[in-house]
Amino acid sequence: MFNDIGALELVTIVVLAILIFGPDKLPKVIQDVTGVIRKIRAFSDSAKQDIRSELGPEFKDFEFEDLNPKNFIRKQLTENEDLKEIRSSFDLRKELNDVTDAVNGKESDAAEAAGGALPAAAPGAGPDMVKKPVTPAQEQRTRYDADAT
Repeated sequence: MFNDIGALELVTIVVLAILIFGPDKLPKVIQDVTGVIRKIRAFSDSAKQDIRSELGPEFKDFEFEDLNPKNFIRKQLTENEDLKEIRSSFDLRKELNDVTDAVNGKESDAAEAAGGALPAAAPGAGPDMVKKPVTPAQEQRTRYDADAT
């Protein structure tokens, strides 16, 4: 609960509590606060038990922590057998090495063999990104209608 409070913050809180409540009232205030926390926990536990009893026996393993989206997704990913099979068959390193080879190895070797110049595009290999696209003829262009927009 207080994982991110350091020693200096804790000492500051204790000093402020002593200054605000005084050394004679501080034990009573601490008892009251712990009593309220215990009552809240007891109320929460009884509410959880009531909900579990109302849901029925098919939800006996239901945990309220599973309603947190992170916990729900983690539980579904670790318990699903199909996902375990897919995860075991997928080799990320092999995929990354294939992509790296395709980008660096094979294409850089072809560029060096051509003398460092860009290789000429083969016909039908895809669009040439260097050339400007051909503008369609006037009759092929669609007319702009300002009223339609």
